Amino acid sequence: MQSLGSIRRKAVSVSTEKLVKTEYLQGDTHFPLVIKPAIKGVNLVDWASQNRGYIEDALLKHGAILLRDFNVKNLVEFEQVIVAICDEALEYRYRASPRTQVGGRIYTSTDYPADQSIYPHNEHAYSPTFPLKILFFCQTPAAQGGETPIGRNRNIMQRIQPEILDRFIQKKVMYMRNFGDGFGLPWQTVFQTDNKAGVEEYCRNNNLQFEWKKGDRLRTRQVGPAVVKHPQTGEKIWFNHATFFHVSTLSEKIRIALESGFQEEDLPTNTYYGDGTPIEPSVLEHLRDAYQQEMISFPWEKGDVLLLDNMLAVHGRNPFVGHREVLVGMAKAINIKNVEC
Repeated sequence: MQSLGSIRRKAVSVSTEKLVKTEYLQGDTHFPLVIKPAIKGVNLVDWASQNRGYIEDALLKHGAILLRDFNVKNLVEFEQVIVAICDEALEYRYRASPRTQVGGRIYTSTDYPADQSIYPHNEHAYSPTFPLKILFFCQTPAAQGGETPIGRNRNIMQRIQPEILDRFIQKKVMYMRNFGDGFGLPWQTVFQTDNKAGVEEYCRNNNLQFEWKKGDRLRTRQVGPAVVKHPQTGEKIWFNHATFFHVSTLSEKIRIALESGFQEEDLPTNTYYGDGTPIEPSVLEHLRDAYQQEMISFPWEKGDVLLLDNMLAVHGRNPFVGHREVLVGMAKAINIKNVEC
């Protein structure tokens, strides 16, 4: 395998090498790659726009890049960074988590209560269209906690027992979602419309089964792959929401409340094998362990920008104390039809 140094020498000019330096948060773990300015006054937008090839090569190798000490000040500058690296940010559509749009196509990272953790996942892995890249910007770090743990999908997949992996490859994953039952996002927010005909058209175009229930409620079922090919590297990647959407992954308090208040088919989200059969509890525990074994956390610093290849890296959130402002932007839309194995 090529060393990072050899890749950098091929991709970056001598003048550029003098502008930035690279390191790792942990000496024995080359994840994430950390890029910092080597001299004062390096403008991240200018540097990134001139070194897209270097950034892309490093991201495909490592899966995550932490851009630190570049003095990114606000959401306007953050959006400029996204444009420099990815051309433009994406609108947050077919939603699963509550977010607040703070400007342009920049959103809060997730509006869950501070005392809750968010389980590791690939953004929109349940969706027919998902972002290939996702970027986070720390405008205000929490007084305590609030890290965004990240993990390598390549390693997660290697940890999954071959027979379990083969079962998911063959059967795929079914996502069941219910909207309008008083828990979770309403369908108007998820689909960004209050027009039922528009929702139905989206579902038909994306192979989602839909069912309108009494009281203006909606249920959808969708079958998607568990493993897909990365469009740039061609490697097979564990990429799905089988664990994240399953009711057993929720905290005990929330899970008990949901299971006591809803029939299984009416839960806000749940997952099954693609043929509709239940995923065994032991399999779900095995998958959760595979994720957790790979997670790395680091304290946010004001001005940090974290760039992830959304197929190569998962992310989550730790509980926190105090005020926390971490913004997110997504880029490079990919349709599952173009990557499915």
